[in-house]
Amino acid sequence: MPMPALFKNRLSIPVIGSPMFIVSGPELVIAQCKAGIVGSFPALNARPQSMLDEWLARIKEELAEHDRKNPDRLSAPFAVNQIVHRSNNRLDADLAMCEKYKVPLIITSLGARPELNQAVHGWGGLVFHDVINQTFAHKAAEKGADGLILVAAGAGGHAGTVSPLAFVTETREWFNGPIALSGAMGNGRAVRAARVLGADFGYIGTAFVATHEANAALGYKAMVVEHGADDIVYSNAFTGVHGNYLKPSIRNAGLDPEALPTSDKTQMSFATSADGERTKPKAWKDIWGSGQGIGSVKGIVSVEEFVARLRKEYFEASDPAFDGWTANARAA
Repeated sequence: MPMPALFKNRLSIPVIGSPMFIVSGPELVIAQCKAGIVGSFPALNARPQSMLDEWLARIKEELAEHDRKNPDRLSAPFAVNQIVHRSNNRLDADLAMCEKYKVPLIITSLGARPELNQAVHGWGGLVFHDVINQTFAHKAAEKGADGLILVAAGAGGHAGTVSPLAFVTETREWFNGPIALSGAMGNGRAVRAARVLGADFGYIGTAFVATHEANAALGYKAMVVEHGADDIVYSNAFTGVHGNYLKPSIRNAGLDPEALPTSDKTQMSFATSADGERTKPKAWKDIWGSGQGIGSVKGIVSVEEFVARLRKEYFEASDPAFDGWTANARAA
């Protein structure tokens, strides 16, 4: 489908940086947008709630300044992730702040509400909703989401189990809106593959943990660089929702990643602090989320450097030899 007008002449590569709890903040978002990809952050990362006002003002001001100085290389739009689940008692206040700053793209998670979509449309924004299966995808579209983010097998944090190939194929059979694909997106070739499958964007999170601008502990960044897909475990032990996490961070918290409890929190193991007091490890803070695409991450770099690499890989990903083979096959 045609690229929505919001993104026209604003992207250097069709990528959305996914919002990561704790990790995504103004520094990361601004760097992503300046590099030509959509930057995003969860509204809940701004704490206390009043800080969201400061973050949005800063992002708007710095991107506007960038655009004034670089009229031939405009910044990409940015997005704010809203958790729609009833447990989020900040939703109304956070949404009002997004309206104040006319946030161009809202990414919704854990629930789809028609009234929220209508509110965003009222100020001229778009809503992309993340989903892990066809049931949720249909519900999101029926309730007015403009785009779908397919969180497929291999994605970091809370993720589904459906193959990216099957997920995009089945969704494109009935949905003609924008699609972003998440799941082991660690390089530009993966983004190209997503486009070939029928998605409009690659949706990349974990690889940005290993950037200078990410608000992640140095140990987290190093762990992403040093490990691969075999070092990821899929579990619902930490939040009650299945997700992908780094095994070494689980071990560091005093747990066995090969023998994790289920979501029954009363059965959950506890780590022991240096003074012998038993403490409960926290998802995201102690237990670090990660997608299966980390094998492509080779070092801690700036966002600008990483996006430049993505772009190079993306445009080099076509296969002239295969194109020639298909041409010969047709001739035969």
